[in-house]
Amino acid sequence: MRSFFQSVLPLTLLLTSTLSAPTPTPASAEGASFPITDLIDTDLTVDEYAAQLENQSLEEPALAKRQYSGNTYNQLTDGTPCRDVTLIFARGTTQEGNVGAAGTEGPVFFNAVASRLGGTSRLAIQGVTYPASIGGFLAGGDAAGATTMFNLINQAASRCPSTKIVVSGYSQGAQLVHTATQRLTAANAARVVAVVTFGDADRDETFGLIPTSKVLIICHEGDTICDNNIIITPQHRNYEIDAPTAAAFVAARV
Repeated sequence: MRSFFQSVLPLTLLLTSTLSAPTPTPASAEGASFPITDLIDTDLTVDEYAAQLENQSLEEPALAKRQYSGNTYNQLTDGTPCRDVTLIFARGTTQEGNVGAAGTEGPVFFNAVASRLGGTSRLAIQGVTYPASIGGFLAGGDAAGATTMFNLINQAASRCPSTKIVVSGYSQGAQLVHTATQRLTAANAARVVAVVTFGDADRDETFGLIPTSKVLIICHEGDTICDNNIIITPQHRNYEIDAPTAAAFVAARV
């Protein structure tokens, strides 16, 4: 995993990264853009800081059906019985809990997957508990967090031998997905049926032994984080709109 400062590449190399990822999804978004380093001396989340710059209240996206409305889920480690699908998710920098607040990328994605599967009874959600700090992002993803995610994947494989494992992450969480999956053994990599990343700064890197047919990388046009930049644009903050596409991808593989 490279650090941010090691990842500054010539434009020609950045362009080649698109060969390993799907065509960026166009996204319509409005709002403030700012360097992630602006958050260092604040206690605000990315969205709170953006709302402050825009001088308006955050408007949480309306959800037709919100079954996952919390910001923390530990259904792999809290004794919940094994379910058909185990989704391990790493939230983005400064997001709440271990999966992010209701209405953000993680919970909206979970709801879409549950809907595709026929309900929450078939789906176990496990968040990755890690600091999700700005420094972690600039370092290429929190190293301890990546180890935690790696251990959770292995735990799902051993504790629930019949479950189908889905690994996902947003922003810095996507960095963790790359690092964690690159360390998997062939046997446990084979247990992963789908990998989905949103706003992936490391989209040009692999997921270890997991084949590309099981991988969906979603990066919006205009999201410069996907190009190893530090500017958070509005296009980096609305990946919840891609939940239906991501859920359809997962459902087709479970």
